[in-house]
Amino acid sequence: MVRAGSGGNGCVSFRREKFVPRGGPDGGDGGRGGDVIIVASNRLDSLLDFKYRSHFNAENGVHGQGKKKHGRGGADCLVSVPVGSVIRDGESGEQLADLVAEGQQFLAAHGGMGGRGNVHFASSTNRAPRTATKGKPGEQRWLRIELKLLADVGLIGLPNAGKSTLLASLTAATPKVADYPFTTLSPQLGVLQLPDHPPFTIADIPGIIEDAHQGAGLGHTFLRHIERTRLLLHVIDAAPVAGDPLEQYHLLERELGRYRQDLTRRSRLVVLNKIDLLPEVAGDKAEDGGQGESLAELQRRFAAANIPLMAVSALTGQGLDELTTAIARGLAKEATEPVEPDQDESTD
Repeated sequence: MVRAGSGGNGCVSFRREKFVPRGGPDGGDGGRGGDVIIVASNRLDSLLDFKYRSHFNAENGVHGQGKKKHGRGGADCLVSVPVGSVIRDGESGEQLADLVAEGQQFLAAHGGMGGRGNVHFASSTNRAPRTATKGKPGEQRWLRIELKLLADVGLIGLPNAGKSTLLASLTAATPKVADYPFTTLSPQLGVLQLPDHPPFTIADIPGIIEDAHQGAGLGHTFLRHIERTRLLLHVIDAAPVAGDPLEQYHLLERELGRYRQDLTRRSRLVVLNKIDLLPEVAGDKAEDGGQGESLAELQRRFAAANIPLMAVSALTGQGLDELTTAIARGLAKEATEPVEPDQDESTD
């Protein structure tokens, strides 16, 4: 809830000085109420603070006084949110602002105007007006804030595909890594530093499952974080026990398209991870005990489907140099202008 300050009341007062009979009206105006302003800040990276505080009130304007003393205006209430926050109306869900740059502001609630003192109501026929107006109430409303990460690269894949391990191998990030699904429950960020390129921000998006576009497995919560990434990395689990890698790719593509069609046109790299678990020859016993295709077999299948494939092992480091070069090359093809606020209404 944001509540702007109400304006101060105007004052009814008359000038009273020695030897000045009938001095006339001198009531001052009330001060204007403070505004509630939402400001994007790089110092925040989550909306956790709003779990403990949900009401933000600006200061009321001060009432006017005699001797034409106008009331002081109320102080504004500044609310800091992370860069990438989307502000929506709490009732209608309408998008009101998309804050994508440090210092960008949104006026969430206007302060009320101050009332007028009786000095404004004097006339030739009413030289002693006893009329003043009250200050206007400030605006108030419920807002909903969503956070969409701003990252150059987004890692997407099924749960337990090795995205967190890949993020840790490419950057200095230290996400939670374990051998069970959904170890990542919120997006993790890391920065990839290359000698001849500017640093790139990489986001590890929690695992996408079938029907994520309908909200399954917190799908909406996860998918909205890839809306602003410039380059998508489809991380495919090559482990034989994880299922058909090509079907994993098609599942990710279906969920992206059903969530937002334009995401299927986003630049992407398809990364086959965990190749250290693959057998050297198709049908041999793999490292994890399962029977699976060899790397060469998988590469042929993806090539037959016209899907460029990169093979890596985030655990051993195999293929990571080629992957970082491909990431730099892919980002270089993208426009260098800053991300524009979203115009399309996204799914909550």
